[in-house]
Amino acid sequence: MEINAMINRINALAKKKKTSGLTPEELAEQKELYKEYLANIRSQLKAQLDNIEVVDEQPDKKQLH
Repeated sequence: MEINAMINRINALAKKKKTSGLTPEELAEQKELYKEYLANIRSQLKAQLDNIEVVDEQPDKKQLH
């Protein structure tokens, strides 16, 4: 699922949860969407961190991790 569509669905379920409550199927969907969303964010953050290089006073490049 595209990230924007995922966020829109998460927000729609959150709004419905506050107003009228969710069915068991919707609760399961919400849980799965949160799981996918967090996995996506974690992978993006890991990719960003993997691309950071620290350059010390001697021009040696080192990976951050």
